[in-house]
Amino acid sequence: MSRTFASLSVYNYRVYFAGALVSNVGTWMGRTAQDWLVLTQLTDNNSTALGIVTALQFAPVVLLAPFAGAITDRFPKRRILFGTQSALAITAGLLAALVLADVVTLWQVYALALLQGIATALDNPSRQAFVSEMVESDLLSNAVGLNATSFNAARLVGPGIAGLCIGLLGTGQTLVFNTFSFIAVLIALKAMRPADLMPAPQVRGKGKVREGLAYVKRRPDIMLIMFMVFMLGTFGMNFQITIALMATAVFHQGAAEYGLLGSIMAIGSLAGALMAARRQRPRLRIVIWSMTGFTVFSALAAIAPSYLLFAAFLVPTGLCAITTLNTANATVQLSVTPVMRGRVMALYMAIFMGGTPVGAPVVGWIGSVWGPRWTILIGSIATAITVGAVMSYLLRSKDLRLRLEGRPIPHVEVRHRDGAGDLTGERVA
Repeated sequence: MSRTFASLSVYNYRVYFAGALVSNVGTWMGRTAQDWLVLTQLTDNNSTALGIVTALQFAPVVLLAPFAGAITDRFPKRRILFGTQSALAITAGLLAALVLADVVTLWQVYALALLQGIATALDNPSRQAFVSEMVESDLLSNAVGLNATSFNAARLVGPGIAGLCIGLLGTGQTLVFNTFSFIAVLIALKAMRPADLMPAPQVRGKGKVREGLAYVKRRPDIMLIMFMVFMLGTFGMNFQITIALMATAVFHQGAAEYGLLGSIMAIGSLAGALMAARRQRPRLRIVIWSMTGFTVFSALAAIAPSYLLFAAFLVPTGLCAITTLNTANATVQLSVTPVMRGRVMALYMAIFMGGTPVGAPVVGWIGSVWGPRWTILIGSIATAITVGAVMSYLLRSKDLRLRLEGRPIPHVEVRHRDGAGDLTGERVA
């Protein structure tokens, strides 16, 4: 357990972790309330409208990624986070006020989603790269895992609390909680000890955007991980849409049951995050196997005949998804030079979240035409193709061989030529 929570021994990280946990709970409450508002109050379960809202929130992450990364590497990350968190609090407050005043319209939700997306485009790379300034490199993988633990612990309780609040108090009051939760992060940033931070060198001059793109282009290992994350994020991680559609259109459940599904899935995500925090070094094979597990369990969830079975399959689906994302994130952060970290993480987050503007409307359209179950199945198919393509690439480019061994227990072994030309093997499952 000491290894799992090692980063909490660092004061600055401990303070930041506490503020982020409160904010993440509010964020999940806000997302749940926003989705419920669009599906049940502003439309009649219109999955396309929900897909548009989701796309608008993530489109700026793609369009502004290179510039956001350059800004992250040029200015103090703590100062950037003060600005982005304040902007997110203001937009959340405006949506809550419109709902409470009973004057909210769909186009207003669209506009606020776009503004939130712009703030998020600047917030994401700064928040990701800021972790390495709070802890030493030997704790970085642990800190990334604990960040995901905070996020998924919030996902565990946030949607459930939101469902209860919507039923008891209404959508507007639930959105108010999200607005005030951002204050926790601002307090945490203010309470830090600046002298204990380890800021990366700040870059100056022109051409830094092109320099970041060129750096990633020269790193096929990073590009391979980004490809896997893109496919998972674009087609597999649209649970903001898919769970809402399955709960309302397939199983005909109310707000409380819908919110409960998000919490149930977070059980698996939280377990995966804690497991990732214990690993000292991330490995590519963990990304591949966890993505394979996501393919299997998400497909089982899509064809589940009942609400209870659907909820049960969400647990291993969440575990595999967060294991993939945590391991990929830690791998990228540990493999890049500090002066490039902001720009690389901006591109990483753009690849992961930026596929949503394409994927979310497509998934929403698939739900309208083929039915809600296909919104999940399309992600299962896409991730299966991705795993096959990555394995094929690795086997061909690195001269690897797969071998099935039956003793002492059945397992898969990867064999390759070492420096002396001899065939060596490594057990992978």
